[in-house]
Amino acid sequence: MSSFLAIADPQAARRLFLARSGLALSGAAVALLAGRDALAAKSGATRADDVRILNTALGAELEAIAAYQLGAESGLLQKPALGLALQFQGHHKEHADLLAKTVRQLGGKAVSAKSKYGFPVHTLKTQADVLRFAAKLEQGAVSAYLGAVPLFGNRDLSKAAASILGDEAMHWAILRNALGEDPVPIAFVS
Repeated sequence: MSSFLAIADPQAARRLFLARSGLALSGAAVALLAGRDALAAKSGATRADDVRILNTALGAELEAIAAYQLGAESGLLQKPALGLALQFQGHHKEHADLLAKTVRQLGGKAVSAKSKYGFPVHTLKTQADVLRFAAKLEQGAVSAYLGAVPLFGNRDLSKAAASILGDEAMHWAILRNALGEDPVPIAFVS
C-alpha cells in the first residue's frame, strides 16, 4: 500500500490498488461465496476484471498483515495498542483468506504475499509512529475499497467489498482515537 499511497491522482491510485492486488462467515463472506452460480454466468472479461480487483485487494490485505506484524515485533507497541494491532491483523487475515478463496472460485490464481515490503521502518521510533503508520494504511484501504465497490461486475462482490470497507474504517477511527486524534473528523470519506 505504501506505493499506492504515493500516487497523486486518487482515482489512479484506487485503480492501481485494485489492479495490483474478511470476516468469518459474515454477510460479506456469504455474499462473496454464495454468488458462485451467478458468477459462472458472467462473461470471461467481466469475471477476469473482478478477479483482478479481488487480487489487488488481496495483495493489499497481505501487505497490511505484514505491516501489523512489523508493528507487533517492533517492541514499540505496549498494551492495549499491541492487542489492537494483533486484533486488526487477525481481521486482515480473515479478509485475505476470503478474498483468496473467492479468486480461486472464480477460476483465478490468488496472489501471494511479497517476500519484502518497503515499509518506512527508519521512521518508526515510538508507539505513536507505529500507530500513525497503521492509521495511514487503514485510511488508504478505506479509500481503495471505496473506489472498488462500483467497479465490480458482480454486485455481490461490491456488497462484500463494502463490508470490508466498513471494517477498515473502524480500524482507522480506532487508531486515530488511540493517537488522541478525533476518530471521525469528517462526515464523508474519500
